[in-house]
Amino acid sequence: MRVISCIATEHNLWLVLLAALMCVTGCWVTIGLFDRARKTAGVQMRGWLFLTAVAAGSSIWCTHFIAMLAYQPGAPITFDPVLTMASLVIAIAGTGAGFTLASDKRLAPEWGGCVVGLAISAMHYTGMMAYHVAGIVEWDGSYVAASLFISVAFSAVAVGHAVRRPYRWSQYLAIGLLVLAIVGLHFTAMAAVAVTPLSFITTGTNPDILVAMAVAVAIVGLIVAATGFASYLIDERGRLESFERLQHLALNDALTGLPNRVSFNDRLDHEIDRAREGEETMTAVIVIDLDRFKEINDLRGHAAGDQALKIVARRLAKLTGEGEFVARLGGDEFAAIKRFKDQNDLLGLVSRLEKSLFEPLRLDDFEIAAGASIGIAVYPRDGADRERLVSNADLAMYRAKNDVTRAVCFYESAMDETARARRALATDLRQAIERGELSLHYQVQTSVPTGATCGYEALLRWTHPVHGMIAPVEFIPIAEENGSIMAIGEWVLRTACRQAASWDNGHKIAVNLSPVQFAHADLAKLVHQILVETGLSPKRLELELTESTIVADKVRTLHVLRQIKALGVTIAIDDFGTGYSSLDTLRSFPFDKIKLDRSFMADVERSPQAKAIIRAVLTLGRSLDIPVLAEGVETLVQLTILQVEGCNEAQGYFLGRPKPIDQILLIGGSDVRNDQPAATEPARMRLSRPA
Repeated sequence: MRVISCIATEHNLWLVLLAALMCVTGCWVTIGLFDRARKTAGVQMRGWLFLTAVAAGSSIWCTHFIAMLAYQPGAPITFDPVLTMASLVIAIAGTGAGFTLASDKRLAPEWGGCVVGLAISAMHYTGMMAYHVAGIVEWDGSYVAASLFISVAFSAVAVGHAVRRPYRWSQYLAIGLLVLAIVGLHFTAMAAVAVTPLSFITTGTNPDILVAMAVAVAIVGLIVAATGFASYLIDERGRLESFERLQHLALNDALTGLPNRVSFNDRLDHEIDRAREGEETMTAVIVIDLDRFKEINDLRGHAAGDQALKIVARRLAKLTGEGEFVARLGGDEFAAIKRFKDQNDLLGLVSRLEKSLFEPLRLDDFEIAAGASIGIAVYPRDGADRERLVSNADLAMYRAKNDVTRAVCFYESAMDETARARRALATDLRQAIERGELSLHYQVQTSVPTGATCGYEALLRWTHPVHGMIAPVEFIPIAEENGSIMAIGEWVLRTACRQAASWDNGHKIAVNLSPVQFAHADLAKLVHQILVETGLSPKRLELELTESTIVADKVRTLHVLRQIKALGVTIAIDDFGTGYSSLDTLRSFPFDKIKLDRSFMADVERSPQAKAIIRAVLTLGRSLDIPVLAEGVETLVQLTILQVEGCNEAQGYFLGRPKPIDQILLIGGSDVRNDQPAATEPARMRLSRPA
């Protein structure tokens, strides 16, 4: 009761309300700044803790000073300026130490709150020492003790709630408790004071001046609090802008500004959920792949490619309407979503897409019609979830890309089973090496004049755990498309060299190189590394490549081949006579062997033209001093023709079937331990290799 009567009878209530406003505002700003400090670290945390201390200390000090000016002791008063300023320093330093301690995760935050409470108490009683009244001042020790307890207890709980946040409204509770700690301390401490005025001193400070001082202090205190709050708002705005920027980057393509794959997936999930809820609508997924984008990149560079993508993106964004959504999934692949009830609505969007995508692209002084392949799948007819819909739309798009007569294909399950099986095969192929499903077979290469074994060609085989033996002609193109040919080609080269190194003769081992393998950063270094690892002599290794490999990038390919030849490895040009055969190819690089394509041997018995071509190639080989090996020898007549025409070497079923290494070693050592040709067995099955 003494506290209430002290407030009611010994204070200017208007100034008390002003002090309360100052206290609530300051505590609100303080808790907000402290919350921000806890969400940062390092220098940022120290900066926010400094602002927290300034806001807290100045608010507590201003509340105390205004409340002291509101106090009416009935006697003249004065203030000691040094102690008054000291009380402000104590408030800022003490609360700063308390909030810093509370932000340490190794300690309970209540300990920091206790320090804040002690700082409030120290500030108050230092301020009371600066408060000089013309009278006799008496203190009630019990109220002093109660004020200290209130300050420390409420501050500890307030800071604890600000840190722990056990409830959703804990931040507001922390503000209220901190207000109670400050106000409770002050007025309980004031209730402990009893002033007996000295009758002989009658003059004092004008009450109007005291009110003016209180208002001035309140204004300064509110400015300090507002400064802290402004810092909070500025940081909050910056964080919001950063969040919006990051969100935009996360949901939109950086190059084109279109929604990206994440946004596409979210929108498609939303449309599927909407359709499932009973609305009489269907959802179409439209996958778009630009047809000539690689040509733009190759001819004009990546900058032109980026410009083309931006133009396409702007066109797609402009043509979409209600219930339509377009996104860039990556590379030159775009996608659209269409909500529709009538098939004509879907066909309308497809028609607009096709017209827009086939309009010429103007890139500086260069104009090209890129065109596109479009695949469409419809929910729920073609898939019950996002993954299946997108996968089926992809399959339809690939079918459109492979069909030169049309640019748009709807998903059809019967027609796309082959593509789905091809995709499954590609997935299995990536794991074939780890699972030990790959193996090498060897086919003998024989000297035509003497019949002696010259070497062996390594041929790749894949035994699938479900489908059994899969022909190289089927899986090698898949490996080249998905990039797994790099690892497979390295495995073939390393395995062939290691097995050949174990033979006790000097026979060569021929290994095919895929055109894709020439994309290796340093193919010559890889070959050298494998030769060192396996211990195979470089002169026993022969690498085969097709002419199409050279034509793809002639300068780079010839540079790489010269590096390989410098190692002592021999080079053979494979499948000569087909594709891009030219004398310039043979002139530009001195190959060690020409391998005549098997197609000529298949017709040599009945086609004078085929025999003439063989004779011409053999004459060319002799004039260039390059031995010629004929592939596909399957009959004695074919072998006899080669003998008559002066062919150097031959390879085919008539001379020896491809066999695994263990079977070759078991044939009495005939294939690798002497110069006799292997047992023969004619067959019509074509052998395919990694090249």
